[in-house]
Amino acid sequence: MNTPLRLSPIHDSLQSLNGAWRDINGMPSLVKLPGDRQSASVLGIADLSFLTRFGVKGANATQWLAEWGLPIPDRPNTWHPLPEGGIIARLGLTEFLIEDSLNSAIAPQLATACKSPPAKVYPVLRQDLALGLVGDRVHELLRQTCSFNFQALSLGDRPVVLTNAIGVTVTVIPLDIERKLCICIWCDRTFGTYFWQTLVQIATELGGGAIGTESFL
Repeated sequence: MNTPLRLSPIHDSLQSLNGAWRDINGMPSLVKLPGDRQSASVLGIADLSFLTRFGVKGANATQWLAEWGLPIPDRPNTWHPLPEGGIIARLGLTEFLIEDSLNSAIAPQLATACKSPPAKVYPVLRQDLALGLVGDRVHELLRQTCSFNFQALSLGDRPVVLTNAIGVTVTVIPLDIERKLCICIWCDRTFGTYFWQTLVQIATELGGGAIGTESFL
């Protein structure tokens, strides 16, 4: 039996669910669960850790990314869509997170190129737990877990929020996908099991729960 190249930070927790799996980007991924449609309409939480991502920082990081033809957000704490899918988020003046969609693969290319980076360009290891939240009661979960008022944001500004949720430092991007509010959250993988289990417990109390990735992407 071949050993997977990558495992989600919450792989063990996901294995306890009765769902369908497939390999995505070298990571076993939970793609479907019974009741996904109902959960996703109320409050569904999907593991998106299989998406490839890359972090970089440094005084010359902006120029280096621009040389790759990436659209650079002009302000900290904002993001832009990538031409082939995915996002580039500016986390500060000189730090960036790049995450691919299912149909793009720029992050691995950047990681390879950054094995011998130019001056003042420093790769940032990104082995995050990445989650996607969707459903009519998303804001209720956010209010229970985080003091930041996400409803005050204008999604047209493409905001990136660095905050704390249930005691864990998180990066959050709210998205409008087909007129539905979707939330993408990243956190340190070492908090993955605690973060996932706590959010799923709250989602279940609100009438939702875990969903497969096919109900989010």
